[in-house]
Order: sequence, then structure tokens, then C-alpha cells
Amino acid sequence: MSNNLDQLTDWLKDHKITEVECMIGDLTGITRGKISPTNKFIAEKGMRLPESVLLQTVTGDYVEDDIYYELLDPADIDMVCRPDHNAVYLVPWAIEPTAQVIHDTYDKQGNPIELSPRNVLKKVLKLYADHGWQPIVAPEMEFYLTKRSDDPDYPLQPPIGRSGRPETGRQSFSIEAANEFDPLFEDVYDWCELQELDLDTLIHEDGTAQMEINFRHGDALSLADQILVFKRTMREAALKHDVAATFMAKPMTGEPGSAMHLHQSIIDINTGKNVFSNEDGTMSQLFLNHIGGLQKFIPELLPLFAPNVNSFRRFLPDTSAPVNVEWGEENRTVGLRVPDAGPQNRRVENRLPGADANPYLAIAASLLCGYIGMVEGHNPSAPVVGRGYERRNLRLPLTIEDALERMENSKTIEKYLGQKFITGYVAVKRAEHENFKRVISSWEREFLLFAV
Repeated sequence: MSNNLDQLTDWLKDHKITEVECMIGDLTGITRGKISPTNKFIAEKGMRLPESVLLQTVTGDYVEDDIYYELLDPADIDMVCRPDHNAVYLVPWAIEPTAQVIHDTYDKQGNPIELSPRNVLKKVLKLYADHGWQPIVAPEMEFYLTKRSDDPDYPLQPPIGRSGRPETGRQSFSIEAANEFDPLFEDVYDWCELQELDLDTLIHEDGTAQMEINFRHGDALSLADQILVFKRTMREAALKHDVAATFMAKPMTGEPGSAMHLHQSIIDINTGKNVFSNEDGTMSQLFLNHIGGLQKFIPELLPLFAPNVNSFRRFLPDTSAPVNVEWGEENRTVGLRVPDAGPQNRRVENRLPGADANPYLAIAASLLCGYIGMVEGHNPSAPVVGRGYERRNLRLPLTIEDALERMENSKTIEKYLGQKFITGYVAVKRAEHENFKRVISSWEREFLLFAV
């Protein structure tokens, strides 16, 4: 730890950093922490935060008291947060030279905090490492640009581009439509380069002012960190250019949802070879078992891919979103797509996660499903050829309530992720859903007010 801290201290001094944003990600994906002068940060070697921040909902509320005190010390003690010297990024939009440092969380005995999403991902990665395997992932992040609005009751509107006009219609893969926001994306790429984020291509997606930025393939933990930082960066760049960026799964009526597609493969640590391919280049049994595990256990872990009531609005046929966990080669109508690639690049694309998912938990869940398939020998169904929207087997839960109940009752998932994490996560999502049910929607006022 001391050597790592020395490296971090040298980095902060080399970059003349005066402030450090000490961060952790909570269950909802919100970054929480403290802003500290650099000298204080170095002297304290980290920070302390109440463990209860990990049981906050997206509205800032907490879970019910009986679960709160079941999972946490009644004294509301602090957890120890230690900086990870591999998760240090500049804050290009800050006025003063500032760094953001992602921390790991431990109890006073030095044990990893079970409710921490980053620790959940590290737990899954250790399962792979114990078998001599290393996952390689490549995320794709979709999001919308919109006009800024201070009225949550008012539907979101497409933003004004540099032409002075809002985008209309579907502009899939349009270079000109993406160029409308060139000044914004020039900032995004400049800032991400300064932060050493592994961004690849920018694409205009199906929706009005819907974009997608792809990451280059790499280490799962590093890329989860990068997504957390990228979301902050994208929002800040949008605000600088007087628009908003949202990663809601389904922010606009009649428009496609936003996903976080995850490409994943597994390499043998000793040989560097992709275990998804045989020596002759064909699909390996481990690859088929990985897909079989995804098919069997995604329905039991769906709340980690679709964490909000809004997430389930994405799962509609014919809207570029999957409604199943079928698989097929070069098939975008199924939840699990196998892209056309050579033997060393053979991978599966999990198309279920929404852009609103916590990146640590979505990547952990996707890799865990595949891991269970590999070690337990689950075989997949037959691949789908052609249109897959009508397929009904391996049906997913249709609502957040059903999905939470299924996750809560899964003994297999409890075995790998632990009772404390499952209880805490389900409690946070149920508290959010109770809050949601108290709000009367415009649909109810429009169609029920004088009709029933």
C-alpha cells in the first residue's frame, strides 16, 4: 500500500494537483465521497465515509429501518476508503488542477465491504483468476443529448445543434447529425484523452440526438472505472455547451432506449489465448457453456442490468432492444449476439444491460452468469436464425417487482454474491419503486381523469 501511495503522491505532485475528489460508486451508480486539499489527502492516506451511503436510493432516501439495522452497525460506523492508484483521473473541467481518485472500501478489520459494487466486481474477477482465466470486455455506451429543462413534468426535447435547428426524424449513423454537436464532442474526446480513457468510435444511434461511444476492449475493472468517469465527463461537456446528456434507459416517448452493450471474452492467463475458441478455430465447449450460463442466470440477475422502473420501458419488440436471452450469430434481435470475428476475438455481446445500469454491477453480473455456465457446464439452447423478437422461451421478468423477487429467491446467486449484498440491493430498489408509485403520471391524468 505504501509503495502505491508513493506512486500516487508523485503523480499528484507531477500534475500540480491542488484538490482531490475522493470517490466511491454507490449501488445506484451515483458517485459519493469528499473533496480534499491534496496535502490533506496525502496525509490521511484515504478517507472515511459512513457505510450507510451504500444503502441510499437514487432519491437520497434510505432503505427501511429493519433492513438498515440488519445490514449495518447500529452506531452507523465509518468504512475505511483507500485510494486505488490505478484509478486516478484528471478533472479537465475544474478551474483548479484537480484529480478524481476512485477508492476501495473496507471495514476496520480490513475486509472488503460486501455492499460495494466495485468489490462485487472484484469478487467475480477473482473467481475467474482462480481458474487461470481473465475476462476481456468492451462496453458500448448509448445516451441522449437533450435541451436543458428545469421542469421534470415536461417531456424532453431534442437539443439545438450548431445549425440552429433541432434534429428531426431518425438519423442512424448520420455523420452530419453527429457533426451538429462537433464542438461538444471535441471537448469530450480532448477531456477523455487527458483522462486516458480508452474511447474508440462515436456513432449516431437510432434515436433523435441519440449517440453511442464505444470503448476499446480491455480489463473489466478498469473499464468499469472508466465508465463511471465517462458519465461524469459527458454530462459536464454537455452542460458546458448548454445541452444535457442523459443515460436514462428510456428518456423519450417513442424513441429507442439506451443500452450499455457488453462484449465479453475470456483469455487463458498463461497462454494469452481466447478460451472461447478451439485450436482449429471453432467454438469451444467453454464458449457454449458461457452462453448457456448467460441464458440461465440473466433472468435471475436482471435488476443488475435493468435497475430502475424506467429500465423496463426499453424491453419492447422492434425497438432495437432485446426481449429475450436467445443467442445467435450476427443477430441483433436476440439478447446475446455473437459478432462475426476471428478465433482470437471470438466473443459474445450481452445486449440486455441498460445505459442506466451501474457499470460495476452490470459487468460483474454478466461475467458471473457466464462463469457459472463454464464451471457448472450449462449448455445453451439452439441459436436463433432470423428474427428473434417472437421467441418466448427463457422469458425474462417483465417488471422490476418480478425481477427483484426472482433475484431475491435465487440460491445460486446468493451463493456467489452473498446474502448481505442481495438483501441490500433489493431493499434499495424496492424503496425506489415505492417512491415511484407515489407519483401520479401524465398518462394517468390524460386517460383516466374523466374516463373512469
